[in-house]
Amino acid sequence: MDSINKQQPEDNHRDLQDGAASDKIKELVEKGQSCFFCTSATTGDFENTRPMSVQKIDDQGNIWFLSAIDSHKNQEIREDSVVRLYFQGSAYSDFLVLEGNAIISRDKEKIHELWEPMIKVWFTEGEDDPRITVIKFVPAQGYYWTTKHGKVVATMKMVVGALVGKTFDDSMEGNIEL
Repeated sequence: MDSINKQQPEDNHRDLQDGAASDKIKELVEKGQSCFFCTSATTGDFENTRPMSVQKIDDQGNIWFLSAIDSHKNQEIREDSVVRLYFQGSAYSDFLVLEGNAIISRDKEKIHELWEPMIKVWFTEGEDDPRITVIKFVPAQGYYWTTKHGKVVATMKMVVGALVGKTFDDSMEGNIEL
C-alpha cells in the first residue's frame, strides 16, 4: 500500500536551508510561543523535558529564554548543551522540532531586553534577581510540518477530499538545516 504522501497529486515535501530555514523557524516559533524544552537530548531522558515560554526569536533563528541559574535545566545544559525543542502552533498544523545547542549567560542587557512583568512570578527580585540567566538556543537542524496555503484552504481541501474520496492534503513538511 502506498503512503498517503504518494497518493496526493501535489508536492508536499521541501527541505529548507540557511535563510529559508531561519524564516520558517521564526514563522513557526512565533505561532507557538512556547515549547517543550528537552535537555539531555542525546540520552533521550524524557524526565528532562519541561514547557518553556519563548522570550524572543531573532532573524537568524536563535531562540531566547530566561531561566534560573540554580534550575535543573541550567545544570543539565552545563553537562550537555545539546537541546531539543518541540513546538505546536495549532491543533492541526505548524509543528516544529529543532535540535541545537544552548548557551547560558548572565548578560544584563539581554535580560533587560527580554524582561516582561509576568516573569517576576519566577524571579521575585525583578530584572536584577541574582538567579536570572539567559539561554540562547542556536538551532542546527530540525523538521517542520505546516500548510502551504493556510488553515482555511487546508480545511477546504480536506472537506472536498472527504466528499470525493481523494487525498487533497495541503500539508508541507521537510528537513531544516542551518
